[in-house]
Amino acid sequence: MAKKQRIDKILSNIGYGSRAEIKRYCKNGVVTVNGAVASNPGLQVDHENDEIIFDGEKVNYREFIYIMMNKPDGYISATFDKHDPIVLDLIDSSYLAFEPFPVGRLDKDTEGLLVLTNDGKLSHRVLSPKKHVPKTYYAKIDGIVTDKDTKAFEEGVVLDDGYKTMPAQLNILKSDETSEIELTIHEGKFHQVKRMFESVDKKVVYLKRLSMGKLKLDETLALGEYRELTDEEVKLIEERE
Repeated sequence: MAKKQRIDKILSNIGYGSRAEIKRYCKNGVVTVNGAVASNPGLQVDHENDEIIFDGEKVNYREFIYIMMNKPDGYISATFDKHDPIVLDLIDSSYLAFEPFPVGRLDKDTEGLLVLTNDGKLSHRVLSPKKHVPKTYYAKIDGIVTDKDTKAFEEGVVLDDGYKTMPAQLNILKSDETSEIELTIHEGKFHQVKRMFESVDKKVVYLKRLSMGKLKLDETLALGEYRELTDEEVKLIEERE
């Protein structure tokens, strides 16, 4: 059985209004629990087993939300920024009551898979350096990427701050003046993909994240679009090949 909570806390947590507003709704008879008017905003309710009705509609409570976004260029992976638009600007305001945040960061100019949730424990597990959750990127590179680079990435390259990366898997899709590659890394250092290519004297000119764990970007999502993850997809975030 779920732990009981105050009815005003449950409703405010999922976006029905502030605690003060919920108090007024209760006093005005807008909220019922198991068919009885919940005039007391402090009423203890089991959200899993009690039927909560708000203004004639059944309330479906959930603690966590999980969203997949195809992040576009120009947005900051943060919950606040003084100067630039943030990824939360792209999602419907009904989700904001859950206070979602990005799981990890994508650079402002990087596109692709971004997960947003309010599940702090999941985020911690995914981002933990001990977990080594793989992340795969597609990139366009200014310069000819060669088998020598593939071998260097497999052995780990030294970044500009002296840190040696874990072995990474580089797949060359096109080797030309502007090369195309896929790269799987198992850690998440700041600007890591860009800095790895800088270590072999090349420059990333376009970057897109394709997957995190076994969760792959839904390619039917246009840039800036998003959808909720299924229960199975949530599990895929932490899985390794």
